[in-house]
Amino acid sequence: MARRSRAREVALQLLFQHDQNPTPVPRPAVERFARERLLGDADMVAYCLALYDGTLARQPDIDPTLAATATNWRLSRMHPADRNVLRLAAYELLHDPAGPPLEVVINEAVELARRFGSKDSAGFVNGVLDRVAKARPADRAPRTDGGTPAPADPPS
Repeated sequence: MARRSRAREVALQLLFQHDQNPTPVPRPAVERFARERLLGDADMVAYCLALYDGTLARQPDIDPTLAATATNWRLSRMHPADRNVLRLAAYELLHDPAGPPLEVVINEAVELARRFGSKDSAGFVNGVLDRVAKARPADRAPRTDGGTPAPADPPS
């Protein structure tokens, strides 16, 4: 498994734990969990924690977007793994300053949903994230090469 994929997986596990447990986990325990799961790789621990912290910080913005995009689904009724995969990917699509490529974000989310969700999770996550990606602001244009935003479509 690629390093960033593993860091996303650990961030998802932390988000799932946060979502399912009403008692907050102390920050040192969160950091220790990430360090242990990522075998002390400092860059990937930092990446994982940035995804976790960013997703939690932007959750008040992300959840209404997901609720509006996931037609006929309330967040509270979604499978917990799906809900948190969607939150993580929506953070990356809409708010991550690194602006990873659209295809990478969606593919990684689909793989996480396949691994941690139900048999229908991958298709569900793919469909919701496709709608989120299409509705995102122009300043979050998809990247074509992982570093350069794609040219904007000319106005019609």
